Amino acid sequence: MFKTAVAILSLAALTACGGFRDDLAKAPKPLGNFLLGHNIVVSKEPQKGPFSREASNEEWKEAIKQAVDDRLGSQRFDGNAYFHIGTTVQAYVLAQPGIPVVYAPQSVLMFTVVFFEDATQKQLNPEPIQLTVFEPCCSIPLVGSGLTKSREQQLEGLAFNAAKAIERVMRENAEWFGGENEVLPEDDTIIVGNPLDRQATANTEETAN
Repeated sequence: MFKTAVAILSLAALTACGGFRDDLAKAPKPLGNFLLGHNIVVSKEPQKGPFSREASNEEWKEAIKQAVDDRLGSQRFDGNAYFHIGTTVQAYVLAQPGIPVVYAPQSVLMFTVVFFEDATQKQLNPEPIQLTVFEPCCSIPLVGSGLTKSREQQLEGLAFNAAKAIERVMRENAEWFGGENEVLPEDDTIIVGNPLDRQATANTEETAN
């Protein structure tokens, strides 16, 4: 019975996930003068969260570099000024299979990003911007992705959403690239900062009250 349920959930997830990359097929709005220069990804033994599958430094670097190229490369943005993007992997969880409803771990990636203008060699954001991303779409309530996705699918999904999060930061700060800043709708799978810090702050405020 349990194996049958897992098979059904896996099929549902594959059906739902089929189009999570569809937005890359659409022509994007320009980002000022942006043209991708160096796409640098650093992964030096990032912290692996509890109950996580393993991923090597090279796997993270390759996946995120490819995702950033796919989303922000010259095939989609053809401005006339080069800008460089540096991404550093900090921590991750590639969820292992759990027990639906009782224990349904979710995959997550935490990283920082910096932007440089090639012409001036200036870092555009004074401090690295920390971002936390969960897997894009495809989530089934109360079921962890460890039951419905392979390790490789989880890693690809997180890398895809990391690149999407980077583009969101760029659009919200488009003036860096000679464009106009945008206000974007919320995306529950992308968080600026560390959600654990937010939770700690909320707990402190509740205790104080």
